[in-house]
Amino acid sequence: MRLLNLQDYFLGEAYQYFEMIVYSAAGFFIPFFIGHPQIAVGIIVNAMLITAALNLKGWKIAPIVILPALAMLSRGMLFGPFTIYLVYMVPFIWIGNTILVLSFKYFKLRKKQNYWLTLVLGAFFKSGFLFLTAFALYSLGIIPVIFLAAMGAMQLVTALIGGAAGYGVHNLKKWLA
Repeated sequence: MRLLNLQDYFLGEAYQYFEMIVYSAAGFFIPFFIGHPQIAVGIIVNAMLITAALNLKGWKIAPIVILPALAMLSRGMLFGPFTIYLVYMVPFIWIGNTILVLSFKYFKLRKKQNYWLTLVLGAFFKSGFLFLTAFALYSLGIIPVIFLAAMGAMQLVTALIGGAAGYGVHNLKKWLA
């Protein structure tokens, strides 16, 4: 898919692998080291997702999409006694992260839209998808109500703030390149 191969500026293969390893390790270990509050972890993870979307090509984005949710599940503290229910949300969190990444690939890199418009659209699509999924699972009695806020408003806030942080990091890296 050509969309996945778009980059904001050229990064060689070796540097892309380096960034993939750094983002993947950070995406997995940050939930272990920070853990709480969810907003702090979410901001950092979303900033890395967006920066990876702008810099990495192809499958190299996959680990940063997948590893943070697995780490939160492995750590087992985010929702206290309700963490076991996170198992049901993990595949949808992966899809939500992918929605955010593809929003940046499509709107910012392919359509050349404004960064901030792209961020708002991507954050809205991601949080909307996760909230609707959580609402459906809650309505079916699969997950508790605590997930509605965590997969709705909290996702929107962390994506927007993470996107603002990612903007600064990305532009600094671009300037240094």
